[in-house]
Amino acid sequence: MALFGDPFRRFFLSPTIYRTSPGSPALLDWLESPSAHIFKLNVPGYGKEDIKVQVEDGNILVIRAEGGKEELGKEKDIVWHVAERKTMGKSDFSREIELPEDVKVEQIKAQVENGVLTVVVPKDTTHPKPSKVRNINVTSKL
Repeated sequence: MALFGDPFRRFFLSPTIYRTSPGSPALLDWLESPSAHIFKLNVPGYGKEDIKVQVEDGNILVIRAEGGKEELGKEKDIVWHVAERKTMGKSDFSREIELPEDVKVEQIKAQVENGVLTVVVPKDTTHPKPSKVRNINVTSKL
């Protein structure tokens, strides 16, 4: 993966972890609202039984899926001329994203609908994370 061609290259200089398996078919959007972080992944052909969403090490959102295990050429009288669906269709993938500190990990919800996995990670608005920028008042005397 080329660092400067990756839309998440800004994370290179921050502590956020963002990992994906090479050639992953699961393209990702990460949106943030006032109340939640929302992850949307393209997962065409995958059902809820194919996808595993979990939090590891306390704050790493891990999304994995296993492709179909369809076996080609099992029948004696069948001759395959082209077998693109197997390789171009469902394949294994894994995504790892370090979650921000201000989230409620125990309230994460995930749903698959029309080939899109949506993971909603609610924010903890009762204990807001302190700002990384602190304003200092400038005076004329010390």
